[in-house]
Amino acid sequence: MDLKSNEPFWLVKNGIIDSYPSLKEDIDCEVLIIGSGITGSLLAYQMINEGYKTVLIDKREIANGSSSATTSMLQYEIDVPLYELEKQIGREGAVLSYKACSDSIDELEKICKSINSEAGFTRKESLYFASKKKDLEWLEEEFKARFDAGFEVNFLEGNEIEEKFGLKNTFGGILSKQGASVDAFKLAHELLRYSSKKGLKVFDKTEMKSVKSKKDFNIITTTEDFKIKAKKIIYCIGYESTNLIKEKFVDLKSTFAMVSEVDPENLKKLDDTLFWNTDSPYIYMRTTDDGRLLIGGGDEDFRDPERRDRLIAKKEKEVLKVLRNVQPDYRFYTDFTWAGTFGETKDGLPYIGEHKKFPNSYFVLGFGGNGITFSVTGMEMASSFLKNKKHPLTEYFKFGR
Repeated sequence: MDLKSNEPFWLVKNGIIDSYPSLKEDIDCEVLIIGSGITGSLLAYQMINEGYKTVLIDKREIANGSSSATTSMLQYEIDVPLYELEKQIGREGAVLSYKACSDSIDELEKICKSINSEAGFTRKESLYFASKKKDLEWLEEEFKARFDAGFEVNFLEGNEIEEKFGLKNTFGGILSKQGASVDAFKLAHELLRYSSKKGLKVFDKTEMKSVKSKKDFNIITTTEDFKIKAKKIIYCIGYESTNLIKEKFVDLKSTFAMVSEVDPENLKKLDDTLFWNTDSPYIYMRTTDDGRLLIGGGDEDFRDPERRDRLIAKKEKEVLKVLRNVQPDYRFYTDFTWAGTFGETKDGLPYIGEHKKFPNSYFVLGFGGNGITFSVTGMEMASSFLKNKKHPLTEYFKFGR
């Protein structure tokens, strides 16, 4: 599956950071991680730090799937509002899920510091603003749900948003203290480089062909007919999991993004905040560390990569029309445009845990707009699974829920 269009900004900006060999012999390990994006690299970091003999494989170059196309907005807010999620899964599970995402931002900052990351982890606030007056009623309900759950939030009126951020034609919004951004493509490379020095074995251009499950281990055969014996497999394959798991558990969507030319002087009011609106599908934007505006949205059902990529020019116009509504005086000069694929679940939550048809294995699939923060939570959960410990989020993130 082609998870992105050609030339996402992060891939062009960073170029080839590190290259790894393909697998050319039979090997064994305690933990095999499949997928080298930000999810797989985080899980590898966790497993190596806990002393497991770990191998990671990817059929592509490192992090060349969705992680090269992500906008890397780190938010605790899940795509399903908290007040709605409470109705779907109960207050306890909803608040626990939101708090896990919030804690993940703090944990990711610690990880970045521990490896001396240069991926630009930056603390930001997050503004969720009403694009239509009719959205105010439920947005105020959402504010109350977050406030009651203990999140640090303020409600801003439309005039306050215009004064603080220069955004016009908004009707109010929730300003959250917790948020951040990072270059996920670069961070994935940094994590793998760090973990490799501690014993992680990484093989790119190495594709799994088949798996045979034994009582206490699996035998994975690659397309080149080399074998990997692993006590546990952790699948970090994101949206390509739909090729592996037959039942319907996620809807694939296409999203479209663009980044402006460098223009720091006109973007100062936006620098410290992540923005997204109440439209469905919503528009999201933030500045980059080199002074550009990154904006995206226009999501629609994914059918095939060719059709998705043909829509890029049309979607660019749609998204920039929304930008002109809230920033009529700002001229956006497009430098890069691209498209990517993401997954949307019924409750906005990931799938992390076991699947009955895959013995000796776990899945860490961080779908939705919170893929990176869910992946950090997945590190903790996978650690618990390997130690045969219960995790409080297992019931909410499991398959068949």
